[in-house]
Amino acid sequence: MIKEFRDFIAKGNVMDLAVGIIIGAAFTAIVTSLVDDLIQPLIGLIVGGLDFSGLSFGVADAQFMYGKFITAVINFLIIAFVVFLLVKAVNRLKEAAAKKEEAAESEAGPSEKDILIEIRDALKQQ
Repeated sequence: MIKEFRDFIAKGNVMDLAVGIIIGAAFTAIVTSLVDDLIQPLIGLIVGGLDFSGLSFGVADAQFMYGKFITAVINFLIIAFVVFLLVKAVNRLKEAAAKKEEAAESEAGPSEKDILIEIRDALKQQ
């Protein structure tokens, strides 16, 4: 059983998943800091420091803190928008790198496909 567990852990997928979780946790800390330390104070300046977290109502002994829920929804929307912008920027960088690579390949000479077409045409002529 220990050998099976060791084999399971040694598989590439498990290690990739572990690395993804670690990177995800670090990325979460960066995005949370960006939102909490930079974006929310800016929004606070714009809306005059409006704080929903104190809004609540009570029924009998139960206290419903709907203001905290509103704050959590707003935070989620801000974080989702920041992640969207980051993903969009990364995709632009990937596209630019792909275009550079494609341009370098086209400048290097005929592609493998072009050479195979030439060989095919030459064989047809014989």
